[in-house]
Amino acid sequence: MAQQHPDPVTNDPREVARVPLPTQWGVFDVRAYEVASGHLYIALVHGDVSGETAVLTRVHSECLTGDALGSLRCDCGVQLRVALRAIAAENRGLLIYATGHEARGLGLLNKLRAYAKQDDGLDTLEANLVLGLPVDARSYDDAARVISALGIMSVKLLTNNPGKVRGLRDGGVDVVSMQPLPTTPHTRNLHYLRTKQQRLGHVQPTGAAVANGQGASAAAGAIDATALLGEVSVPHDRPYVAVKFAQTLDGRIATETGDAKWISGEGERRVSHALRAACDAVLVGVTTVIQDDPQLTVRMVDGASPTRVVLDSMLRIPPTAKILEPEAPTRIVTTPRAPATRREELRKRGAHVDVAAASGGRVDVHAALAALRAAGIETVLVEGGAEVITSMLAHGVVDRIIVGIAPTIIGRGTEAVGALGTMRIADGIHLFDRVVHVLDDDVLLAWSVGTPVVASLPPGERDG
Repeated sequence: MAQQHPDPVTNDPREVARVPLPTQWGVFDVRAYEVASGHLYIALVHGDVSGETAVLTRVHSECLTGDALGSLRCDCGVQLRVALRAIAAENRGLLIYATGHEARGLGLLNKLRAYAKQDDGLDTLEANLVLGLPVDARSYDDAARVISALGIMSVKLLTNNPGKVRGLRDGGVDVVSMQPLPTTPHTRNLHYLRTKQQRLGHVQPTGAAVANGQGASAAAGAIDATALLGEVSVPHDRPYVAVKFAQTLDGRIATETGDAKWISGEGERRVSHALRAACDAVLVGVTTVIQDDPQLTVRMVDGASPTRVVLDSMLRIPPTAKILEPEAPTRIVTTPRAPATRREELRKRGAHVDVAAASGGRVDVHAALAALRAAGIETVLVEGGAEVITSMLAHGVVDRIIVGIAPTIIGRGTEAVGALGTMRIADGIHLFDRVVHVLDDDVLLAWSVGTPVVASLPPGERDG
């Protein structure tokens, strides 16, 4: 693109278009500016900002893969949405979309080349250096000039990057405060986020305080959901499997009537949402869908919703199930016995239907997990029900188990884990690598799972 100099003397940006842009967060006044670098900057203005001080502002670096394509290798898309939501909530603010900042100013092609190096084991900084590229080639002069052109006197900057604060201040912007944008990490971007924090000086990009605030105690603020998942090592033939459930002190996940809302407190549920955001998929059996009608999306933290997976041997999933709503992708694993007409109906609803081998008339656990791994899913969070949890444990495919224990006793009810055929304590499934957290009145525990001795399943095994 040819260099454009709106003002050859001052390099002031030139406004070339203005239009209202309705979004899910409200209507923004979009102003397009030609800037000195030759790029087109987009300013999304909410409310009256001219002449105002301490305007909530986000300078967002262009990221095609994260912002538009939903890549999980970074947290850019999540940060973009969180910033727009925060600005709308304040009823006044600015987001500058800085084109030309792709891959910290290195361009899309170099980003993809660096990704390939990262897949070989290098971190984001090392990958750039090996390719002979700078770590960060961005300039914030144009963004500073756009802020000045809008008549803003000072800003509260939404960023985790102190370098962005310095860059804007060097450009003459009065940055009165830095407001971090912590996001909930995914197993696929955790190394990237930690590199930004440890080697590039970014502030808390890993969203460790997932349980803090809004009803949860301050003691919950130190929990990093990814630590609960343990050291993720993905097998070649199936995903890494973590089982998560909440139970009463006497080991029940529901009452005799099937009621399970809410066993745990808000802090524990927030951690559960962070665990979903950390994984590629969240899995339940069809009985859980029929009884509880869960959404299985991420709503209590800032992160991406995973693919929702249902084990459903005969495609009994109700057409009104929330899991079929379009907030997140849905995959249903069934058997060849399921009616072909139901498969087609679900596909038309946007759900992907996998046909896997059956075992005892139900979805074979190994076949289901193999199908998910073949689809590129590397991490699965299993949330129920009891029959699915029992089946996963009995088949020896669980790598991590995470249990929230609530200070409640209900007596008879649904057990979290059913019969495994264990006759001696020594033959039980042994756990190690314990993690313990206290959340308000709940206790959250996590362990890695040892290899089970018992390989046979009890009669009447079901897919949930």
